[in-house]
Amino acid sequence: MNTDYKFEGWVGLDASAAEGKMQWQEFEPKPWEETDVDIKITHCGICGSDLHTLRSGWGPTDYPCCVGHEIVGTAVRVGSQVKHIKVGDRVGVGAQGESCLSRKGDCEDCASGNEQYCTKHFSGTYNGQFMNGGKSYGGYARYNRSPAHFTFKIPDGLDSAAAAPMMCGGVTVYNPLRHYGCGPGKTVGIIGVGGLGHFGVLFAKALGADKVIAISRRSDKREDALKMGADKYIATAEDANWAAENKRTLDLIVCTVSSSKMPISDYVSLLKRDGTFVQVGAPEDGALTIPAHVLVMNGVKLAGSLIGSPEVIREMLQLAAEKKIQPWVEQRPMKEANKAIVDMEEGVARYRYVLVNEN
Repeated sequence: MNTDYKFEGWVGLDASAAEGKMQWQEFEPKPWEETDVDIKITHCGICGSDLHTLRSGWGPTDYPCCVGHEIVGTAVRVGSQVKHIKVGDRVGVGAQGESCLSRKGDCEDCASGNEQYCTKHFSGTYNGQFMNGGKSYGGYARYNRSPAHFTFKIPDGLDSAAAAPMMCGGVTVYNPLRHYGCGPGKTVGIIGVGGLGHFGVLFAKALGADKVIAISRRSDKREDALKMGADKYIATAEDANWAAENKRTLDLIVCTVSSSKMPISDYVSLLKRDGTFVQVGAPEDGALTIPAHVLVMNGVKLAGSLIGSPEVIREMLQLAAEKKIQPWVEQRPMKEANKAIVDMEEGVARYRYVLVNEN
């Protein structure tokens, strides 16, 4: 089937792309299958993962690479085997493009609804390879082609600019909050008040936590965090006694920081006995280490979490629509993508950029 649209977008050709040197050009999407959806992109959030990938920070990137895995747009072509989406629907795609389930795989994780941990096959929405041999290209573009299993209808009442960064940034913190029991009776800490962390504050409150504590290095985000719903703010670089004063006060911590230099032992000391520290940030500057006695003497758990399954993404989107969750986003024209990623790297965003196609 011939289409009257081209797949073109901002493409990184080498590591200099992360410095604002992406090139606008055409690319070849995965070969079409009747389980796929073509999306005319209206919005795409800028995620820290995009920068890590553009500069090969997590390992060698398969250039050329079009990043962007917080995609929202309109379905313009829908495969004959797709039942939950029709042409004209407003849909979104997150960080995962495929698992072995797409080929009726039988790994334990996919079978249990945890496709993001698939042991047989994982393709990212960009910089990955699909099982039909096609390469995955992301959402800094006009159009995207993705398997329908990882494409989701956006609920009515949820703005597209708000929904886009939820597809990765939102679910990355929503999933561990939900999984580790955030809710009434719990005091929850969110480390890092940024693109991920601000979602942590919003979702922790929406899930009913009694108290939400925002933790960051400096106090410059205090007012913002309190407006988001945080009950308390800790500035670790400005209060020498912060760890001692807040020892064993938190039931759950979600850490969004992507640095190996964080004071993780002090962070873990904030947990109550049987509390859980969940790391979602992925540093590229070295290993994240913690002395064993910090875990042993405090009786706490150390965990990690990766994005979210399709079931969890749908659940998150519905909750966001029902609770009218409004992330702090700034919309930028798609034509300004190079400037926007530089601003993102320099920490200018408050708190998530969303690229917008003008037509």
